[in-house]
Amino acid sequence: MPSRTAAALALALLTAGAVAGCGAAKSTPPAPGGTRQAAAGPPATRCGTVRTAAGVPVQVEVLGGGAACRIALAIERGYTRVLAAGKVAGNGAGAPVTVNGWVCQGFNTPEVLATGHASVCHKNGTEILAVLPTPGASPG
Repeated sequence: MPSRTAAALALALLTAGAVAGCGAAKSTPPAPGGTRQAAAGPPATRCGTVRTAAGVPVQVEVLGGGAACRIALAIERGYTRVLAAGKVAGNGAGAPVTVNGWVCQGFNTPEVLATGHASVCHKNGTEILAVLPTPGASPG
């Protein structure tokens, strides 16, 4: 049922947006074919799937090349643990938080709905993005 699928996707997006909270830096939207590019850099490295604090699957991607996938996945899992523990200040837990030297923050709901980006972590010019899977894509 297409309407049931659309409703499930909308619920997942809203849940991720609520967990992500308010405000964060902007990044480049996906290019055709599903890869993302930094402002003038190479495509993102896809590292695997983790779950947000609300249990929503997100694809972890690295932009800027300054982090190995094992580090990116560990940082994203650490950010999820901090959110789940309620240790992030701000309306909807949207304030920036530091996880092992990376500054992480959720995107606001309009950004999540427009780009699929749930959160981002920054360090030394490298970004770790948590991205909702595209409709019809299997999370994993």
